Formats: sequence, C-alpha cells, structure tokens
Amino acid sequence: MGAPIRSRLLDLTEPDPPGRERPEQVPQGRRSALLDFVEAAPLPRAAADERPAPKPGVPAYHTPVFVPAHPRSVAATGQDSRPARVPFVVFELFEHPALGTVTFAFTSLEKLVDALGEAQPWAATSLGPLAEGVREQGVTVLLDPRVKPGEPNWRPDDLAAYAREVRR
Repeated sequence: MGAPIRSRLLDLTEPDPPGRERPEQVPQGRRSALLDFVEAAPLPRAAADERPAPKPGVPAYHTPVFVPAHPRSVAATGQDSRPARVPFVVFELFEHPALGTVTFAFTSLEKLVDALGEAQPWAATSLGPLAEGVREQGVTVLLDPRVKPGEPNWRPDDLAAYAREVRR
C-alpha cells in the first residue's frame, strides 16, 4: 500500500508558531439561528380551536390518496446543448356526465385497482394539494368513485407498449 493521501488544504495552512500550543478543548458548535425562531414560536393550537374542521365525511387536507397518473417526458436541450428528455407526471382526467372533467382519487390502492384494474399506473399524493392544483384547471376531484365495470383504462399490453415508447 502506498503513502496515505494528504489533503492539499494542509499545504495552504501555516504551521503554528513555536511555543504556541493549540488548546485541547473542542470548540463549541455553532447553533442555527433558525432554532431560536422555532423555540420562540407559539405551540400549535389544540384540536378544539376555532379553525374550521372538515365537514363530516370529508377527509382532511393531508389525507394520502392514489391517483390515476403516468409519467411523460418532453424533448428538450440539456445544459451541455445535447438533446435531453424532461420527465413529469400527468394526472389522468375523465369525463363525468354531470361534473365535466374530473380526476379520480382513491383512499387505498386496493380501491384504485378494483375500479381501474391492476395495470393502471398511479401516483400517491395528498388530497388537499391535488384538489387545489386541479381546481385551477377547472377539474373536480372525485374521491373513491364507483366506476362502471367494463374495459380497464390500461391493460398490461398498454403498459408494455408505453414502456417501449418511453425507452426510445
């Protein structure tokens, strides 16, 4: 084994003057000023505060949901001026006879599979941000919708074909 690797930073530091020893004590670590703000912040409000709670039967804002979605990408130019693909996720939209354009959200993966089939691609998110994001586009979220039985939206062959297309 060769000589140990020595940091080049040591070449740039000046040696201690003779007769002046370094203290053996470990310097006190710096404390983030952010912690001062956290400690000074008021405690979170109790559950029985004045904020409106969800109506009965309406899940809380942070409820995790499974949404029909799939990856997409767009051709772009990278930082090195070479062709690149920029990936993103697309939430699938459906037409509803009374509500217009909707997206489905399921409170369990089993409910999504039961409604749309095992080959359905999906993404997990929180209900609140999903609802806010699609509302800006005029889309309504249907939670745990009952889907008419029939052909699934995605079949295993569709996924295989999609995977081949994405790999190009």
